[in-house]
Amino acid sequence: MLAQSEGNYAEALQNYYEATRPEKDPYDRSFILYNIGLIHTSNGEHTKALEYYFRALERNPFLPQAFNNMAVICHYYGFLRKEFCYSDRGEQAILEGDSEIAEAWFNQAAEYWKQAIALTPDNYIEARNWLKITKRFELE
Repeated sequence: MLAQSEGNYAEALQNYYEATRPEKDPYDRSFILYNIGLIHTSNGEHTKALEYYFRALERNPFLPQAFNNMAVICHYYGFLRKEFCYSDRGEQAILEGDSEIAEAWFNQAAEYWKQAIALTPDNYIEARNWLKITKRFELE
């Protein structure tokens, strides 16, 4: 974690990969996998990041921060969960008139943000506002 906080991502990744080998506890392993996802996100490797966030959630489905990060990737970088493929940014698709693709990205982001908010209702205020403004989530 020290290497990660100092921005030495290559060393941090190596440490986390090594830590996954002996770690058997699903809860602890989920945080290691989540941190690997964070580093891949920081490095712009969004497909890898999504993979590690999914793996973290398989072991611990109560990681709202993983759902949030996945939503951010879908919203801003145009990843589709099923295909793990990189496309133009959602905003770019809208600018180019491809609103159908953009809507698919934004809808996936909405699903992840709903899960994050369900786990921590007082967090992710900006996401909650976006969901409400875009009518993807009605507040009680």
